[in-house]
Amino acid sequence: MLLLGGIAPAQALIEYTDTQRETMVDMIDQLEERHYAKLRYDDELSSQHLDNYIDSLDSGRMFFTAADLAEFEAYRMQMDDDLHKGRLDAGFNIFNRFQQRLVERLETVVDTLPEAIAAMDFNVEEDYLLDGEERPWAANQGELDDRWRRHLKNQVLSLRMSDKPQDEIAETLSKRYKNQLKRVQQYNNQDVFQIYANALTELYDPHTNYLSPRRSENFNINMSLSLEGIGAVLQLEDEYTKVVRLVPAGPADKQGELKPSDRIVGVAQGDDEEFEDVIGWRLDEVVELIRGPKGSTVRLQVMPSKAAKTGERKVVTIVRNKVKLEEQAAQKKVLEIPNGDKTMKVGVIDIPAFYIDFDAMRRGEKDYKSTTRDVKKLLDELQNEDQVDGVVIDLRNNGGGSLQEANELTGLFIEYGPTVQIRHSSRRVWRDGKRLRGPYYEGPLVVLINRLSASASEIFAGAIQDYQRGLIVGDRSFGKGTVQTLIPLPEGQLKLTESKFYRISGDSTQHRGVVPDVTFPALYDHEEIGESALDHALNWDKINPVRHRRYQDINDLLPEVTRLFQERSGNNPEYIFLEDQVHLAEESRDIKTLPLNEEARRALADEQDSKALAIENKRRAALGEELLTSLDEDEVDVDDDAEADSEASDEAASGEESDEENGEDIVASSAEGEEDEHDVLLTEAGNILVDTLLLREQRFAAHTPGGDERASD
Repeated sequence: MLLLGGIAPAQALIEYTDTQRETMVDMIDQLEERHYAKLRYDDELSSQHLDNYIDSLDSGRMFFTAADLAEFEAYRMQMDDDLHKGRLDAGFNIFNRFQQRLVERLETVVDTLPEAIAAMDFNVEEDYLLDGEERPWAANQGELDDRWRRHLKNQVLSLRMSDKPQDEIAETLSKRYKNQLKRVQQYNNQDVFQIYANALTELYDPHTNYLSPRRSENFNINMSLSLEGIGAVLQLEDEYTKVVRLVPAGPADKQGELKPSDRIVGVAQGDDEEFEDVIGWRLDEVVELIRGPKGSTVRLQVMPSKAAKTGERKVVTIVRNKVKLEEQAAQKKVLEIPNGDKTMKVGVIDIPAFYIDFDAMRRGEKDYKSTTRDVKKLLDELQNEDQVDGVVIDLRNNGGGSLQEANELTGLFIEYGPTVQIRHSSRRVWRDGKRLRGPYYEGPLVVLINRLSASASEIFAGAIQDYQRGLIVGDRSFGKGTVQTLIPLPEGQLKLTESKFYRISGDSTQHRGVVPDVTFPALYDHEEIGESALDHALNWDKINPVRHRRYQDINDLLPEVTRLFQERSGNNPEYIFLEDQVHLAEESRDIKTLPLNEEARRALADEQDSKALAIENKRRAALGEELLTSLDEDEVDVDDDAEADSEASDEAASGEESDEENGEDIVASSAEGEEDEHDVLLTEAGNILVDTLLLREQRFAAHTPGGDERASD
């Protein structure tokens, strides 16, 4: 193996294997031949690969210096030639340099931590940059030393802010960095190969990934839905284990305290064992610690993404269990919407995922479980037993699932016709949908989506919108309009994007998502969550539309529906409170640096708490409720992303995106927050449905005497 200079002899070098040489050659062949983007791995992509690989190792600019980067330049136009021939020297040499720098730094931190903490002056006016990617590469070792001094000072101050006793801070951080050092020294060639390979696959699109043998095993466990654990999808973000989303009806979802975007900082077994600090741990090791047999208890120490007090940590206790398909079933309820002297009844069907029991279906069982079967039963009950005036389909947080079920479900609301177009990397297009005319629900329909509605959810919502079968309300959807396939390699697997979804209008759901007819406040930051927030996401485009029926005159009704919505929501204290929360979260996300002066840091925390208290009391005053004097009197959900980021380390981490696959569709999503506990958005969706129904009745009555009611085309 060709070596870069400066590798410390005390650190054993990691070398690649012949099988990994074969795997890389095969992987590049598959990418070039089968990926939808049709990119060649040439000098241009080689240059991007080098930059992406270095960023994946040292995204916070905390280990490499400008001199290291100058040395790596020798590989910029050479990696494509080498990798086509199975030569992996560049990737492994760079990693060995990185591991050397990482070990040296962690050993220094551990050896000098008590003295470093004792020397910290929290009265000095200086700050800490939250986003390490904004830093330039350090010119020399002295500049890196100063970055680490501020980094450690920020961690100590965060612990002080969370009321950690001063005499325990050094011990806590020392244990954290010793654990991190131990794990760094356990890196193997599979770890290095996976990081190096994914730095290339991510340039094709964010959902194309190399899965090492170990990660492939975890991926397959997740797909089988047989995993015993807490039912949470996790990913590594800097040195934190972040909750991406919760599996619907899983143990964590049912327990109710763990939320998307929460960061897990400690894990304990049972009711009384001590917590293990997992900051800086590898993702797979944290996952193994959280998993466990059915009926056992795990306790998580969590930094909430939404917190009423700055620096808050909480303990979430969850009893592990199996995630069962039956527990993810669609559910119904009835909203009562006041309308003058009468009350309108609106049925709500909440669909957490597009599920189907493929095994039972293949065995020929008549009563196999599926989304469409369950929804059809609920629709019948809502119409015949509950006598509802219309139906809301709630797809919020539905990350997708079976493509077949998305098509079948759409068939419950249209007479017949296509629902989706799929274009393969060969550019061949085929269509799927309801092929035979059949009965369908003809009543008023509203579909509620948010930023976490992805893939199959977008196919359904897009089809309903294109047919003008119902109104789409909420926030713009995730924008994942791609299909992945798994390809076996000599070692591990390649998850490769091979096709794209298109609506019957010809528009892609990719990147742009489904834009609602009536837009609600965005509870999720579009710059952080969604396909458009992911690097190298495939572009939005369009193909030829398909001739299709339009069931209603929704576009004609929209201006008046929107006016009524704005008038009503502008006077709704709960809705205004939700908008205020969103604005407060946006202000927090605009904070780019945190003060390392303790007085200034506490003042910033007090300012955030005061704003949170003010919007809560604004809501209470409008509702005639007693005002609070502090946030401690009540639990108020307020985004505090700045403090969540305040402990975000710039330690090196190879971020792994967690995906789920069910049938033909793969879900990739990130999450931040939940709907308001009063669910003002669902109530507003019901109000909009009633508005639409009444406006249509008025138009019908106006046209009836002349007999000139317009027929749909």
